[in-house]
Amino acid sequence: MKRVLILDLDNTIYPVSSISNNLFDELFRMVDEHFGETGAHTAHQAKDALTRRPYQHVAEEFGFGPELKAKGLEMLSNVEFSQPMHAYPEYADLRNIALDKYLVTTGFTKLQLSKVKMLGIEADFKGVYVVDPAKSTQTKKDIFAMIMEENGYRTEDVLVIGDDPKSEIQAAIALGIDTFLFDPGDIHTDASVTYRGKDYKEVVEIVRGK
Repeated sequence: MKRVLILDLDNTIYPVSSISNNLFDELFRMVDEHFGETGAHTAHQAKDALTRRPYQHVAEEFGFGPELKAKGLEMLSNVEFSQPMHAYPEYADLRNIALDKYLVTTGFTKLQLSKVKMLGIEADFKGVYVVDPAKSTQTKKDIFAMIMEENGYRTEDVLVIGDDPKSEIQAAIALGIDTFLFDPGDIHTDASVTYRGKDYKEVVEIVRGK
């Protein structure tokens, strides 16, 4: 039986694809210009990665030049999303579970908090934490450990839910916490996780210990 759910935000509570054109339009244009016609395939891969992973990690992996890296960092550090947003329909299953819930997301603080506001989900959580690589060296693993220590939770009390095997899932595994990989597109079929699903219906049974 679980006492606590720790959730990721992007592509876990809502689909980034639903806002990416509005959010990343200018940045995507700069990425295209940086790589040019000969690097169109790389630019496409980089833009896709930007909808799923922290900007700093993508910029490093795809070799954004100093100018592009700095401009993108400045742009995203100051942006706030102010248009209507909608959670996945599946999120309702998690919302209705009466347990302590925490939101732990990686990204730019202003941007991530504006998403929480536009989704109208802040009240669903006992705590909302933004892991901002531009401001701190803290990781999701650090935040998970802090949440457990400050609230007296044991590892067996907690279930971490997310879409990225290399982010929140990896952090939870390192701490011995059970994981639920939300993978509606069967993208990560080889990932090592405790549970997985295309929706959240099974989570209700997991938290009950069934």
